[in-house]
Amino acid sequence: MKYLSTSELAKAVGVHPNTVRRYAERGIIPPVKRNPANGYRRFTEHHLDCLRLACQVYGNQYPGKGIYQSGMKVVATAVSNNLGGALELAYNHLALVQSERVQADVAASLMERWASGMPADATSQPLRIGQIASLLGVSIDVLRNWDRSGLLDVPRDPYNGYRRYGAAEISRLRVIRMLSQAGYSLSAILRMMLQLDRGDKSDLRRALDTPRPDEDIYTAADRWLSTLAEEEQRARTLIALIEEMIQKQVEA
Repeated sequence: MKYLSTSELAKAVGVHPNTVRRYAERGIIPPVKRNPANGYRRFTEHHLDCLRLACQVYGNQYPGKGIYQSGMKVVATAVSNNLGGALELAYNHLALVQSERVQADVAASLMERWASGMPADATSQPLRIGQIASLLGVSIDVLRNWDRSGLLDVPRDPYNGYRRYGAAEISRLRVIRMLSQAGYSLSAILRMMLQLDRGDKSDLRRALDTPRPDEDIYTAADRWLSTLAEEEQRARTLIALIEEMIQKQVEA
């Protein structure tokens, strides 16, 4: 059997050798035997295959807890040498990513319809913040946070100073809530809303998905549509890699 060194394994996948060591120590790849003469780790082709799988999940931007945990389960099952189970989980993982992508796309479509002038609510009488929280199924703190973040500007009653949410504010809140529930970050939603409030209705989906140059630090949710498209491709790569591993064992 041909053995690979830590540096050879790292070079084959395009990661730092410390990444390989860390994955080995954390059990992300199978246990590694050491050379009795010098104590060096002796990796096999199976380790290389498992490392390729792991890099699809662990080596990219955090895509959301559910997707991340699903990917981790695929890798762990493959590492345990249950390749048939890993393949089944990989297809389930692909379905999960596709479902998230559809939800994100539908929310963006609602946003575009609303931005073009289609109301998202028909409430006739102004409501107070507690009534809005109950109507939308969110907490008062969430509504206040959206207000403080600049996502909307709610007029106040001139007599008592209470916020008064009319049909326009409620429509806007429904769009914000749906985008938030679909995985978009508040930064992404605010970026899009600021463009819309400037009177620019062009390519709002792009604005929702494209961090500005001055956004030095951003998360996967700040470019959620692109992240999910990339994640779907990685899910398909997981399937292809596992099928290749299964074929190797069948031919061995």
